[in-house]
Amino acid sequence: MATSQGGYVNGGFDLLKAPDAPTITSVTTSIGSMSVAFTAPANPGGSAVTGYTVTAINESTGASVGATGSASPISISPGGGTFRVRAAATNIYGPGRVSAFDTGNVVYAGAELWAWGSNSKGQLGTTTIVSSSSPVQVGLLTTWSQVSAGSYNSSAIKSDGTLWTWGYNNAGQLGDSTIVSKSSPVQVGALTNWSQVSAGDNHCVSIKTDATLWAWGSNNFGKLGDGTVNNKSSPVQIGALTNWYQVSAGSGHTASVKTDGTLWTWGSNNNGRLGIGSAINRSSPVQVGALTDWYQVSCGTIHTVAVKTNGTFWAWGANGYGQLGDNTVTSRSSPVQVGVLTNWAQGSAGNEFTVAVKTDGTLWAWGKDNQGSLGQGSLVNRSSPTQVGSLTNWRHVSAGFFDSVSATKTDGTLWAWGNNLNGKLGDGTTANKSSPVQVGALTSWYQAQAGTMHTLALYGVT
Repeated sequence: MATSQGGYVNGGFDLLKAPDAPTITSVTTSIGSMSVAFTAPANPGGSAVTGYTVTAINESTGASVGATGSASPISISPGGGTFRVRAAATNIYGPGRVSAFDTGNVVYAGAELWAWGSNSKGQLGTTTIVSSSSPVQVGLLTTWSQVSAGSYNSSAIKSDGTLWTWGYNNAGQLGDSTIVSKSSPVQVGALTNWSQVSAGDNHCVSIKTDATLWAWGSNNFGKLGDGTVNNKSSPVQIGALTNWYQVSAGSGHTASVKTDGTLWTWGSNNNGRLGIGSAINRSSPVQVGALTDWYQVSCGTIHTVAVKTNGTFWAWGANGYGQLGDNTVTSRSSPVQVGVLTNWAQGSAGNEFTVAVKTDGTLWAWGKDNQGSLGQGSLVNRSSPTQVGSLTNWRHVSAGFFDSVSATKTDGTLWAWGNNLNGKLGDGTTANKSSPVQVGALTSWYQAQAGTMHTLALYGVT
């Protein structure tokens, strides 16, 4: 019989003391990379887990790329292709058992930028102010990686880390140090370390690769978070911390999750939309409670929703039409849980309604069903989550500030419903739709973001 010394068996790792496999819960892809979320192994082995390794294997070539981290999620950059993903935990006795493969994860090498809907302020970026009821390509580049549609302004990041904006600029929301509107993308500064941007109602917030937080544009109610209510026409850093993870710009408020899992909000607090137990506006970030398990947050016009790492769904703010989903129409100034389920993956707050996707790929909606925004084929308000159809292949959903919704499926198709003023659903008409309709027939849509009067989307290329 082999004997164990110092955690090794015959010169190899002691698997009896190494951790069991973690369980992959979700894989979120972006251009050239993916974020792998997982739960810790139930049995850590003979000592505490000290780290994790995530491996992506190209399903066509067999080439593999690995990445390590101390906790979920872990980002990995395997380039373009379709990948199998697995994870393993490590303790002082070595790496443990690997998880089951999560397969079929498509990562695009690049993306085209497309836009449609109202273009009165040049927010489509097509060098004109002509609206379009079908997707039109913005330039010919395939280097776009993330996009966000605001009220009449647009923001995007390229794969080289540069930041670009266009559209209405009355409050400096383009961040180019002017208040002149632009009908085609203009670069914001010369830096190449932007990683995420969110366009709100005439303001923008963004996170850099160094996890610093920046904001610009309209600052009514203090929604930029810099401690003032003065507009800014170029990005200003919010505090000095370097642990910001995800951010969302709403109509009059902003919210962000830090890498430590804490949740922070600022700006207008009408109807308690900041979730801090009061109705007092804040011009600097304030923490929502003391919990450290927040994962994703979305700001609507007058309410906020969020998902925790345990898959629970939470909401707060105005609730006049049941948009909080707690089966009431009572506004809340602190987060309330929506049901008891633990399989929510992503949520998006719109104009008095909410849409969300579960980990099983089902799509849900609740709140005000103005002009078909709930996708139920009717105009009936709902105060608790109601499933949209019966399909289980929804990937991501985005609610606009004026009752439109855009969503992508795992098969790469693009869908839209709700208010279709100026053709912002992209189906070639201006007629409202109370059920999801497919936008064209293409199958490589990567991301779609519904704004107030227009929609932006990325089309993936390998």
